[in-house]
Amino acid sequence: MVRTGQKRRGGGKMAAPEERDLTQEQTEKLLQFQDLTGIESMDQCRHTLEQHNWNIEVNTADHRIYSYVVSRPQPRGLLGWGYYLIMLPFRFTYYTILDIFRFALRFIRPDPRSRVTDPVGDIVSFMHSFEEKYGKAHPVFYQGTYSQALNDAKRELRFLLVYLHGDDHQDSDEFCRNTLCAPEVISLINTRMLFWACSTNKPEGYRVSQALRENTYPLLAMIMLKDRRMTVVGRLEGLIQPDDLINQLTFIMDANQTYLVSERLEREERNQTQVLRQQQDEAYLASLRADQEKERKKREEREQKRRKEEEVQQQKLAEERRRQNLQEEKERKLECLPPEPSPDDPDSVKIIFKLPNDSRVERRFHFSQSLTVIHDFLFSLKESPEKFQIEANFPRRVLPCIPSEEWPNPPTLQEAGLSHTEVLFVQDLTDE
Repeated sequence: MVRTGQKRRGGGKMAAPEERDLTQEQTEKLLQFQDLTGIESMDQCRHTLEQHNWNIEVNTADHRIYSYVVSRPQPRGLLGWGYYLIMLPFRFTYYTILDIFRFALRFIRPDPRSRVTDPVGDIVSFMHSFEEKYGKAHPVFYQGTYSQALNDAKRELRFLLVYLHGDDHQDSDEFCRNTLCAPEVISLINTRMLFWACSTNKPEGYRVSQALRENTYPLLAMIMLKDRRMTVVGRLEGLIQPDDLINQLTFIMDANQTYLVSERLEREERNQTQVLRQQQDEAYLASLRADQEKERKKREEREQKRRKEEEVQQQKLAEERRRQNLQEEKERKLECLPPEPSPDDPDSVKIIFKLPNDSRVERRFHFSQSLTVIHDFLFSLKESPEKFQIEANFPRRVLPCIPSEEWPNPPTLQEAGLSHTEVLFVQDLTDE
C-alpha cells in the first residue's frame, strides 16, 4: 500500500499509457500515482505499483506532510495463501503475548530507553554495529545528536534525512543491505542532504521515535526549515526499493526546494539588513565618538582658557600685592631715614645720584652714616628701580650698601672714601 498526503500538483494532463493490458481502474491509478509522485516515467510508475499490487491510497487529512508507506506484498498463489493462513494464528498469538508482556513490564520496570544519558555514544554504537553487519559502504552518518543534526541543517539550510532502524523488524536487514547501501542511494544522500540514523533500541533513537511516531520500519523522515521552524515534510515507511527511494526523496526535495530558496533569500535579506544596521550603528558610534572628541577638546580648551585667565588674574593680584608691599616698604624706609644735614655742617656730604632713567636726585648725608642709609634713600624714591646697586666713578667701584658675606656691616660714608661732593650712579638690577 502507498499512502501520501501531498496535494495534487497542477499541470497538463498526462496521456493514457499505451499498454493495452491495463484495466481502466489500473490506468486511473497509474495516472493518479504519477501525478502524486511526480515520476515522469510511466514504466517506472507501473513497476512500482505492480510491486505493491496496485494498492494506492490518498490521505487528505494532512496536506503538509508527504507520506509514502510501502506495504508487504500480499500472498500469491494457493501455496502462498496456505502458508499465510497457517502462520497467521501463530503470528497473532506471538505479537499479542509480546505486547501484553511489554505492557506489563512497564509497571514493573520502566523502559531503560526512556533515559538518554549518552546520546553521542548511542550514535557511535549504532554506526559501529551497522558497519560490522553491512560494511562501510553506506551514506555518511551524522556523528552527533539528533538536536545537533537539526541545528546544523537549520544553520546550513539543508535537508535532513532521519533513519530509524528497527533491529527486530523483519524488513530492516533487507532494507539496509539492498537499499540504503546501494551506490546510487549513497550518492544522492551524500550530495544533497544530511543523514542521521540510530537504532530505536538505543535511548537516543527511542526518543526520536517517540517524536516521529512511526507506524512501521524502516522509517525515513525528511526534515527541513519551513516557516522558520524545522518541519517534517516527508515520511517513507516500509521496505522500499532503491529506485523507488531515489524517486521519492527527489520528489520531496523538489516539492519543498522553494521553501529553502525562500528561506535563503530571507536569511540573506536579514543578514544584509543586519549588516546595514551594524554599519549604521558603527557610523553612528563613529559620529558620536567624533562629537564626543570635539566636545572633549572644547572642554579642554575652555578649561585651559579658564586656567590661563585664573593664572593671569592671580599674576595680576600677585603683582598688585607685590607693588603694594613695595610701596609700603618704600614708605617705611622713607620714615626711617635720618634727617638731612644742613649745608653748613662740615661733616656733611653732598651726593648727586644719576638714576637709570637719566634723572638726577641730590641729597646730603653725614660722614658717620652707614652706606645703608644711601640705599634706603634711593629705595624710597618713586623713580628708583626695585633692585639696584650704587657705583662710584673715581675709582670705579660698587659701594657695599647692603649687608653681605664680605660686608656683614656696611661701612660708613667716610670709611667708603667718599668726599664732600660725590656723583654716584644707580645701576638697575631688576631684570637680573
